[in-house]
Amino acid sequence: MASFRSINRRTFLRGAGGVALALPYLDAMAGPSSRTNVPMRMVCVGINFGFVPKLFFPTQTGTAYRLPSLLEPLKQHRNDFTIFSQLDHRGDAQGGHGGIHAYLSGVLSKNARGLPEANISLDQKAAQFSGQSTRYPSLQLTPGGGGNNMISWTSAGVAIPPIEKLSTIFAALFHATDQSQRRQIDRRLATHQSILDLVKTDADYLQKNVGHRDREKLSEYFTSIRQVEQQLTQTRAWLDKPKPAVNYALPTAADSLDFVERVPLYYDLIKLALQTDSTRIVTLAIGDLGGNLGGLAITRGYHQLTHHGKVPEYLDELTVIEEFHTAQFSRFLDLLKSVPEPNGKTLFDNTMSLLGSGMGNASSHSNRDLPLLLAGGGFRHGNHLTFEKDKRRQIATPASNLFLSMLQRFGMEVDQFGRSTGTLSGLEIA
Repeated sequence: MASFRSINRRTFLRGAGGVALALPYLDAMAGPSSRTNVPMRMVCVGINFGFVPKLFFPTQTGTAYRLPSLLEPLKQHRNDFTIFSQLDHRGDAQGGHGGIHAYLSGVLSKNARGLPEANISLDQKAAQFSGQSTRYPSLQLTPGGGGNNMISWTSAGVAIPPIEKLSTIFAALFHATDQSQRRQIDRRLATHQSILDLVKTDADYLQKNVGHRDREKLSEYFTSIRQVEQQLTQTRAWLDKPKPAVNYALPTAADSLDFVERVPLYYDLIKLALQTDSTRIVTLAIGDLGGNLGGLAITRGYHQLTHHGKVPEYLDELTVIEEFHTAQFSRFLDLLKSVPEPNGKTLFDNTMSLLGSGMGNASSHSNRDLPLLLAGGGFRHGNHLTFEKDKRRQIATPASNLFLSMLQRFGMEVDQFGRSTGTLSGLEIA
């Protein structure tokens, strides 16, 4: 029997003139003990306006529930996802459309002061763990739709703006950086690093000469500086490493396509980013449809339709939009299932894919009872779990308990996230 030596994960095929081609993730890149130790990934999709509750949540619990109409596009994955009912965040995440920002954190930014990690979001907490392992600790993406697309927040309470242009995302992942560009970037990084050092020196001096409240502000400032320093260090470390080559091309003028044509392309790029181990954490924040009503067969604006007042004509058109979102998520799960991994599973099995919103009922501006669905990640699925609340509408089981379970599955040894009271009961590893 032939024997093969293990290949380094960062092995490249090199040719004349300094040409280098990054290899895909091969079985030979994993040692005998690590072929079953493929990294876990996390994808969080946020639909800013949420879903009509009666069309999203099943009326039955357990495994024998009847699939509601909005989830019909996901029927082929029925045994591979779990639906959660009556989970949301505590009162400091309530704020109508403003509550969208608290989707992955459970805390509005204005209520985050004094918390140990401010309103850090689920994805950024996970990124603290995976850190230097990939070119990008995390990616934040959006098809557009305005300022409500801020769902990723650092431990300093700073929102991370998502990238909208498909061409920019593709270039960041797969376009080679030539020597002159690398030199420019390196000089820019060095300049930024020296500026940060000077700022930190001044801030250290100030901290000794100001009151308690100002010291708190400076502490937050220090945290922001440290995070930027870490990003700069990581950028430098990856600057000279070739990017992976993929057999994929964006359509011509992809950034000018209608919403319905662009959204699948974001999911394509997310799958490729995970498959090439360019990142292990991605958020996709989906807001309004843009011009031309996104190319959908509707006659009214998305936001207008969400305030449907139970008018049948409005609900019918809103259903067109919401079924589009669940169909695209279903297609994404198909993509993940098509990618085999060295541990004998698929990219789907090794990725926690969350679909949800910080808006429980856009028609009434409610942030209660958030629509949340989790697929893959090695959990035992095929279930509809519902969680009771007490009569005063205080949360018995926060949505952050789900996020804590996800962080632990990601590999983190943590027993608290945001307002969590423990891990989520009923969600078990298969």
